[in-house]
Amino acid sequence: MGGCEILAVIIDDEISSKVARMIAGEDAVRIVLFLKRMGKATNDQILAETGMRLNDIRKILFKLYNYSVVQCDRLRDKETRWFIFNWRFQPDQVEGFIVNMKKRVLGLLKMRFEYEANNDFYYCGTQECDKYTFDVAMEQVFRCPVCGKRLQHYDNDDIIRILRDRIGKIEKEFPT
Repeated sequence: MGGCEILAVIIDDEISSKVARMIAGEDAVRIVLFLKRMGKATNDQILAETGMRLNDIRKILFKLYNYSVVQCDRLRDKETRWFIFNWRFQPDQVEGFIVNMKKRVLGLLKMRFEYEANNDFYYCGTQECDKYTFDVAMEQVFRCPVCGKRLQHYDNDDIIRILRDRIGKIEKEFPT
């Protein structure tokens, strides 16, 4: 898959639960853990196990399916001619999901780093108020537009250092 060897983790119940919760909420955890235990299951089997509404089960399964965390085989019942969906958990795809999320977070951290590193900020010192870029502060004649206090230079060196450290830690997980 390219990148999955980065994590080299076993997809245990805790990791599976966190990913399921992130994608589709708390009820998704019950479904994923059931699928892990059973190997595969139909909508009706999941319904019997969880007691959830069938529509909710389907919504959750399709959310998980969109991230390839679960897979399904569609079969037609010979008697009723209705489709039967056999769902199964795909632990190898969970690792890929985690890698993609880390890459996404890395991109967001880099954007924030660039913003922090390339701007001077001004702040009034009131916790409820925002910090402002130099251009905005100048437009406001160095007065806070919320509380009216004088805007002082805001030292964001600690934020830049923290962002640089976090970016570095994540980048170490991705070989170039």
